[in-house]
This record gives sequence, structure tokens and C-alpha cells, in this order.
Amino acid sequence: MSLNVRTLFSFPNPVNEKAARVVAGVVMAMCATAIGFGQPWLLVPLVYGFWARVLSGPSLSPLGQLATRVVAPWLGQPRRVARPPKRFAQAVGAGSSTAALVLWFGFGEQTATWVVLGMLAAAASLESFFGYCLGCRIFGLLMKAGLIPDEVCGACADVSLRHRELRGEPANA
Repeated sequence: MSLNVRTLFSFPNPVNEKAARVVAGVVMAMCATAIGFGQPWLLVPLVYGFWARVLSGPSLSPLGQLATRVVAPWLGQPRRVARPPKRFAQAVGAGSSTAALVLWFGFGEQTATWVVLGMLAAAASLESFFGYCLGCRIFGLLMKAGLIPDEVCGACADVSLRHRELRGEPANA
């Protein structure tokens, strides 16, 4: 089997939302464990995982592999969602977790680290438990404000692609 770098560093499109919610649940658990038990070393795998998923989707992320290949298939039929907002959400997580890592190991700012990690845990909880992706919502607002061009995500720009009733089709078809 040959290694194709382009394939390795590609983000899937569409994304299985069930796998994304599994990843978010583990991220939330890691953040809560780091805060609750004062374990800053958990920042290292957390940061690695986010950057791996931003750069390659699940390819280089052990958690991404577990979520997409094992857990999500066990949860039934995939629920497909657009790639760009999910990748943006992973990038927000990468930035937040990296900031927490730098705050702890670079500046010794324990309280600030736990605050950043707590906010990350809250966002991951929303995604995992309720399917509400805060990063995706921010992505949508940035598109609406014209800061992200419509071409970046055609499915995001055209709401009728996600809502059959807007195309004149029954919603439950």
C-alpha cells in the first residue's frame, strides 16, 4: 500500500456528525479530567489530536480513527454534514488547546489554563450531548457577515440543500 500524501492530509467531505460528536465527548472528558485532577500533561494529546484532525481529518488522529471506524458505525447510519464548518470548529479547538498549553507550560498560568480548558469543555459538551457545534455556528455567522466567501461551503451558503421543505419537498421524505 503506497502512502499518498494528498489523501493523508485531506479532510473528509461530508463529515459523519456522529463521529464528530464522539470525538467531542472524548475531548470534553479529557478537559474535565485535566481540570478535575490537575493533570496538565493531558494538554499534549489534546493539542496533538486537534492539530491532527485540522490537518488530516481522522487520518492522523487515533481518536478520529476510533470514532470514524469503530464507534460511529456502531451508532447506525451516518448523518452527513458539510466539511468546512467542522474543520473550522477543529481549528478553533486547536487554537484554544494550544493557548492552554502555552499558558501552562510557557507562562505557568494555571488559572488561565483551566479557564480556557473549561470553555473548550463547555463547547465540546454542547456538540457531544446536544449536537450543537459552536464552531460551526461561528463559521455560519462569519459567512453571513461576508468574512468567509460562499464558495468555501456551498452547502452552508444554500440552506435549501439542508432543508427539503425549502425546495418544495416534504421534510420527512
